[in-house]
Amino acid sequence: MITIPGQLAIKTIHGRNGDFNVGRLATSIGEFVVKNAELDQYTEGKYEGDFVIAEIRPSTYSANGRMVIEIRALLGGMTLSNIDALSRDEARQLSPQEVDPIDEETQAPAPDSTKVTPKSKSRSSRDPLVDTTPFGSEPVTAASEASADDAMLFGALWPLGDVVKLDATVDRRVLRQQRDRLGVLGYEFAPLSQDWHLAQA
Repeated sequence: MITIPGQLAIKTIHGRNGDFNVGRLATSIGEFVVKNAELDQYTEGKYEGDFVIAEIRPSTYSANGRMVIEIRALLGGMTLSNIDALSRDEARQLSPQEVDPIDEETQAPAPDSTKVTPKSKSRSSRDPLVDTTPFGSEPVTAASEASADDAMLFGALWPLGDVVKLDATVDRRVLRQQRDRLGVLGYEFAPLSQDWHLAQA
């Protein structure tokens, strides 16, 4: 591993699996493509700081009838010091034709156990033939169902505090679901500290 100062330009691409980010890291030893899962939390822009490069390797993929060969850097961490907007030229340099890393990682579908989906309405119905709630108990509310879904989605992070740091080692799909859900719950991502903060009303 090496730690090196540089600038990471991040572009958001709207793909079939939802929004995802790709980055281009410019350093004194060269430019590299970065596709770490944690980048999906960031907004489009230029981020300056010190970057821990865990691995540099060539990578290939095919897209739109062309074969793309690129040099990728796998980041082991970063300490950011400044954020700026992308210029139009910089945004153009980051190709909008990028393949979603989810599609790249595996051609096989992800196991259903990693995907969190809302419970079907039939489970929460009060049909006396199906309902097993003890007599006199409160019925299951939409809020308690949402809370159970969130507990499944966030796992060990649940219940959420005022500051939440997502685990970038979880499945990429789950990380994106967590990112989207935090936005709905009123959290905002703080790039310099690389965590989510509950917005004050």
